[in-house]
Amino acid sequence: MSLEVHVLGDQAMEGLGAEIGRALEWRGSIWLSGDLGAGKTTLSRGLIHAAGHTGAVKSPTFTLVEPYELGERQIYHFDLYRLADPEELEFLGIRDYFSDNSLCLVEWPEKGDGVLPVPDLCIRIRVEGAGRILQIDGQGPRGQAACQRLHSSRGTTTP
Repeated sequence: MSLEVHVLGDQAMEGLGAEIGRALEWRGSIWLSGDLGAGKTTLSRGLIHAAGHTGAVKSPTFTLVEPYELGERQIYHFDLYRLADPEELEFLGIRDYFSDNSLCLVEWPEKGDGVLPVPDLCIRIRVEGAGRILQIDGQGPRGQAACQRLHSSRGTTTP
């Protein structure tokens, strides 16, 4: 299932991030693709804050991963922009982060091709005028169910 969502402004982008987190029930994995400045980190910030984090949420461009331990919730925010080779993820112990009880947000997932597991949601963000268009694709049972929940609350499915 696919969903296209139009968003205008950072507050709306953060709100959508919160909706996506709830739709995935705070578990699984999300791949975030788009040009620099498209809003990947803004969407992640909304999701992480909705999960209960009260501090700053920054892009982990230099650290590759920023962990958020939120009670029983574990969210890992990855930014692979500076990754030179996907094999570097093996040294990071990437597989340990992807568990049934965690939610992994991965910016620039194409940099991890061949090493990253299949995501539940693929989100492509593009700038259009003053807003953003997000193409959300659900993969597997968890991703499909999350897309259906999102569709029920907003947007239109696309083929």
